[in-house]
Amino acid sequence: MIRVGLHGGFGEKGRTSVGIETGDRRVLLDVGIKVGATGRDYYPLIDDEAIRALDALFISHAHEDHVGGLSWLLSRGFKGRIFMTAETLAESPETLAHYGERAHLEAFPLVAEAVELFRPGDAIDLGGLTIATGRSGHVAGGVWFAAKTNSRRIVYSADVVPDSNVFIMDPLPQCDLLILDASYGADPVSGSARASAIRQWIEEHAGGCLLPTPLSGRSLELMAILPDRFAVHARMRAALEAQLAADMLFPDAIKLLRWRLAQAEDWREGQPLPSCPLITDDGMGRAGPSATAIPLADAKGCPILLTGHLPEGTPAHRLYEQGRADWIRLPTHPTLSGLIGIWEQAGKPSVLGHSCTPGGLEELRPHLAGLRGDRVTGDFIDLKEK
Repeated sequence: MIRVGLHGGFGEKGRTSVGIETGDRRVLLDVGIKVGATGRDYYPLIDDEAIRALDALFISHAHEDHVGGLSWLLSRGFKGRIFMTAETLAESPETLAHYGERAHLEAFPLVAEAVELFRPGDAIDLGGLTIATGRSGHVAGGVWFAAKTNSRRIVYSADVVPDSNVFIMDPLPQCDLLILDASYGADPVSGSARASAIRQWIEEHAGGCLLPTPLSGRSLELMAILPDRFAVHARMRAALEAQLAADMLFPDAIKLLRWRLAQAEDWREGQPLPSCPLITDDGMGRAGPSATAIPLADAKGCPILLTGHLPEGTPAHRLYEQGRADWIRLPTHPTLSGLIGIWEQAGKPSVLGHSCTPGGLEELRPHLAGLRGDRVTGDFIDLKEK
């Protein structure tokens, strides 16, 4: 018997976390936080006894809704092995600093020596359970996971982008259960169409505008469509350069982005806003340079374009609700055609959508015959071995 625990991200956006339990192995795939939530709802719904019984934790990438609860997990008694890519390890401390609780971070920091590194494409044999990996197309070093027992395979996509012009995504294997990134529900608008709309908006505000974005992933997608003259926060430069890994990005994208980053101007707090598009992180205005840049741009009347998820209660969401910022989604998750393609490639298995509201899943149901919309965070699914 294989038990799949839906510990976070089901019927909701945030605190993404999936448990896989076989007869003698227990692993956790991601341990995110939920921006906008407080108290216990901020973290995955898994009890302390189950945490202490875990053999291993696998982290797909360093965004807060996938890694932000790592120090919390350690504080609850986790003693297992920790697996992630080198890129994820390099970026996780900053994410944890922004989204972890100070008491947890001080008492249970992420120690690099405790992490076991793997490369996308590697398979980790835990004895009776093998975790295969592949490039996600979402960020540099980001991966999906395929958990294989003797007779069953469960694929957890984490965050994937099948049609990125920057990042490479490896095809998901066929499986018995697909836990799929449904962040955008049944959104029918393609990534290329949205990128064109964003490019047009930026061209109309080329004399100065602010583009808040996560440090990894979408920042490079934005750079690929920016005009030749733009600025980045000076502290972002090294991290952006580190993401230009030859085995993660398309060769033409690497060439273009290296040239554009070399030409980009540096901006620091205390300086006037530049007379060109400015990229700062993070995308919600809660942390990083954006926490300073968004209020400054708003006060100065500098146009602001938001391009990602806007959790309620965040500065970015408030500005948008008040009509003081524009929003055009830059797809860094699958839209409808991508979801259908992934599901068909995986053999049209039973599907659970993660990182999506119940309403979004209901809209998606007619397009994915195998979609199960009745499962929410806190539920378990049992699969019998064949």
